[in-house]
Amino acid sequence: MTNLWLKALSLFLAVTVWVVVSAPRREPVSERAFAVPVSLVRMPRDLVITNQVLETVSVRLRGRTSDLRSLSSQNLEVTLDMSWLQPGDATITLLPKAINVPPQIEVLSMDPTRLRFRVEPLRQKVVAIRPFLVGDPPSGYTPGDPTLVPDHALISGPMSQLRNLTEVATERIIMTGRTQTFTQSVAVVSDASLVRVIEPLATQVTVPVAAEIGPQPLTETAEPNPTKKNANPVRN
Repeated sequence: MTNLWLKALSLFLAVTVWVVVSAPRREPVSERAFAVPVSLVRMPRDLVITNQVLETVSVRLRGRTSDLRSLSSQNLEVTLDMSWLQPGDATITLLPKAINVPPQIEVLSMDPTRLRFRVEPLRQKVVAIRPFLVGDPPSGYTPGDPTLVPDHALISGPMSQLRNLTEVATERIIMTGRTQTFTQSVAVVSDASLVRVIEPLATQVTVPVAAEIGPQPLTETAEPNPTKKNANPVRN
């Protein structure tokens, strides 16, 4: 009798293990599309990509429903090695191995399948710093010419953007309500998206503000008295 119970227990355990192990295999297979972010790695420091690069790629995956459900755009990534880039035009063909999917997931398609890049060498240049004044002092006060220390900055960027660039600006300096000379430390920034300021990152700006001098009052002048024109009468 004891052997019978042991055989029954063994059979139950075997069936249970088979159900657990085979359940994933019997799970239905489905497909799902994801917007996968693109990550550029090992980019040469002396080069820069100047055209607009896609931030995401549409990827269609196939696998068990539970496996696909555990994926999201946050834990997927298309990783592209950029170490081979040279100045000029470049094209990269997207391959399934570039996507970090689990081994049981199949990559069905990617859109687009190619990415094109325009690559330029980075250059440096020294340009003037322009104070960015916003607003006006109150009525009766006028600002003078600002002075900056330092007044030039070293910048870096692609040659196409540096060629005609002659200045960078400071952050906004608010002039509203100013009634006296002031000095302010402000960041130095670049309006060009691919141009960055190397140094200085900030500058001291002194803006003179003085009270306006109104017009001088007119000085009164004595007019001749007509009754005194003949002060000495003519004698006959």
